[in-house]
Amino acid sequence: MFLVLGGFFLQAQVPGGREAIEGGSESNVLYRKDHTGSFYLHTRGMGVLYRMSKHVTAKQRNYFEIDFNNIKHPKEVQVVGDAFDRKRFVYGKINNVMLLKAALGSQNVFYHKADLEAVEVRYSYSIGPGIAFLKPYYVQVDRVQYNNVVTDEVPFNEETFTIDSINGRASFFKGFDGLKVRPVITGKFNISFEYAHYTNIIRALELGLCVDYFPIALPIMARNPSENFVISLRLGFVFGRKYY
Repeated sequence: MFLVLGGFFLQAQVPGGREAIEGGSESNVLYRKDHTGSFYLHTRGMGVLYRMSKHVTAKQRNYFEIDFNNIKHPKEVQVVGDAFDRKRFVYGKINNVMLLKAALGSQNVFYHKADLEAVEVRYSYSIGPGIAFLKPYYVQVDRVQYNNVVTDEVPFNEETFTIDSINGRASFFKGFDGLKVRPVITGKFNISFEYAHYTNIIRALELGLCVDYFPIALPIMARNPSENFVISLRLGFVFGRKYY
């Protein structure tokens, strides 16, 4: 009799517990993995990131991430050209730079949530390889052909172009045939503040420091030295979900 009553009691209690876990209102859950995405701004541009984490302990997780971002030169200034549609351009820019990076890292809890309304503080670090894509920066210039003015889209040339001779920037898709690839090694350190009110949801603000090393220096702006090291600070919004 007691076994039968116990069976009915368990059947009545388990569904409610499962609903609490799946709804993210149960705090005593050991999750095994999580997937997160991030959009961030950094001192040299912006980027997006995808991260897959495996929970090693209640306070540590190891992860793999893919990061895609651009890099601008600190001296880039947009000016308005003389073209009819008034396209802005960056005088002196010779390459657009995009980075695709992969990294392995570890994240640890520095301050654990006391309850679902609190904020959890974590720190993480990662290192990995990547590829830098350099696309020549094209501009619009006019030339005279048979008494007619013809507009050409050409790479910026510091030897022949002045700021008054450029009408504006060319189409973004111009220059992909001259795309160059460079290796990069990246290292990061982050501090995140996780504030989601449900245990299975991830919502966080992440502050970070990123160091990118280029064995072959990156030329971005004319009359400025190419860069082997790019150090940037970043601020990102992280969103995702945990799984058990």
